[in-house]
Amino acid sequence: MVQVKLQVNGKPVEREVEDRTLLVEFLRRELGMTGTHVGCDTTQCGACTVNLDGAAVKSCTVLAAQASGGSVRTVEGLEQNGRLHAVQAAFVQCHGLQCGFCTPGMIMAIDYFLREKPSSLDDETIHTALEGNICRCTGYVNIIEAVRHAAHALYPDLEAQP
Repeated sequence: MVQVKLQVNGKPVEREVEDRTLLVEFLRRELGMTGTHVGCDTTQCGACTVNLDGAAVKSCTVLAAQASGGSVRTVEGLEQNGRLHAVQAAFVQCHGLQCGFCTPGMIMAIDYFLREKPSSLDDETIHTALEGNICRCTGYVNIIEAVRHAAHALYPDLEAQP
């Protein structure tokens, strides 16, 4: 057993868990944060993407003990005061989801990409930002449009380059 102390969505949490507990399991089972999904357990799909100390990581490959002392932000932590984050709102407005299973991971990957303030919103840049996040339902067209929509909401002066 190991003691895990984290800031999760701005709140301190502390739990004793088995040494082999993955961060995704810690979030879902210990904290009830089921927005972080388990898709493949092999880092292939990206459904479990969260932000750990500011970087997008696949939480199915990080032990909770490795993250201890860090700060985690999940899809639940994006909305503020009952208002959706720009990326969440863009997914709704642009219909960037179908079944919704990959959506939390996509949103967290895009949140990280946009916090880095991209210099371009061309297809190649957006495709690179989404690498490692797989959607089995869509053709990605609306997801890419959601990225552009969110980028313009966050950075109105950023030029779109299709």
